[in-house]
Amino acid sequence: MDAGQEVLILCRLIIGALASFFAIMLWSRTRDIAWILVIIATIIAYVETIYSILRIIGIGGGNIFPENFTFLVSALLTCLPTVFIIAAFAVMVLRKYRNHFMDSK
Repeated sequence: MDAGQEVLILCRLIIGALASFFAIMLWSRTRDIAWILVIIATIIAYVETIYSILRIIGIGGGNIFPENFTFLVSALLTCLPTVFIIAAFAVMVLRKYRNHFMDSK
């Protein structure tokens, strides 16, 4: 592992930790489903960062779990944050359109 990769890993860990910290702080203060979905996406993205870093280091690879399982976990952790962001946007769009149609009647 070269110095550039170490700096990238350190940046991903620090920025992800800050985002997750503030997301957890906000989670206890909000009841809005769209925000909760964004918070969940942020936390899953940080979990994916930690998992990918562990894979780079050599921990949690195919020696512990079957290769199909590690591929599935990697695919899920990569895609789930975007799925939750899409769900949050869909909630907001539905909320805006519902309010728009209710106001026009």
